[in-house]
Amino acid sequence: MEIKKVFNNNVVLTQNSKGQEMVVMGRGLAFQKKAGETIERDKVEKTFVLDNRGISDKIGELLREVPDEYLTIADRIISMAKERFGPGLDDYAYVALMDHISFAVTRHKQGMILRNALMWEIKKYYKEEFSIGLQALDVIEEETGIRMEEDEAASIALHLVNSRVSGEGLDAAVQIVKVVNDTLNIVKYHYKMELDETSINYERFLTHLRFFAIRLVRQEKTEVPPADDFMFTQVQTRYTEAFTCSEKVASYVEKTFNWSISKDEKVYLTIHIHRVTSRCQELNRQG
Repeated sequence: MEIKKVFNNNVVLTQNSKGQEMVVMGRGLAFQKKAGETIERDKVEKTFVLDNRGISDKIGELLREVPDEYLTIADRIISMAKERFGPGLDDYAYVALMDHISFAVTRHKQGMILRNALMWEIKKYYKEEFSIGLQALDVIEEETGIRMEEDEAASIALHLVNSRVSGEGLDAAVQIVKVVNDTLNIVKYHYKMELDETSINYERFLTHLRFFAIRLVRQEKTEVPPADDFMFTQVQTRYTEAFTCSEKVASYVEKTFNWSISKDEKVYLTIHIHRVTSRCQELNRQG
């Protein structure tokens, strides 16, 4: 293995037979070595194959400031997430988690405990990511001996949410949570009811809202072709109450984000609102 760049005595940049960049770790594997020299394979303990060539430089820059144990922690968390969600996590997650966790541990040692303002929303809307965040607390404790608060599990979950929407930036992940939460509140206030969070229709609605929020944050437009106006007219007529509610959501989105909802989005939004509320209305009438 030829060294392309030495990050520290334990971490170097190299590449595999496919030409992909790899960050390679092992105790003392780069001691007194420089670029162009080779490293002994028996000293390699971990490898990280990177699709994004720019990420290796960011990892190297970060390793000048934080111990390489945080790369190990980040890798363990990302491996758990990939087992749960598949391979679609952005490489930048290594950098984001390394940086966040090292700073969080430093703050914890100084007695600075920061509360996550989105704790409730993250636990509710991103249950799987939060579950990984809780497991991440165990990993951090194993590697550093420090037990972090659940607020950190929520923060780690938010980084995973961010990574799964292709590195839009942490602000985007926060914005996605806000859109989902605000839209649900609009529906609840419009119908003056609590939604059945255990129902399959609620889960479907939540999934739809997440992707809706991602498209909003990315400012993606998917305008409906004129031929589909028939469907728009049908839902407007058939689901009058749900359509009125979807108009309130559209007004909120336009005022808050300066983004107009397309007709096809209103169709799907109306249908989901109808499905998630009609069951609750039926139960209320029976009660």
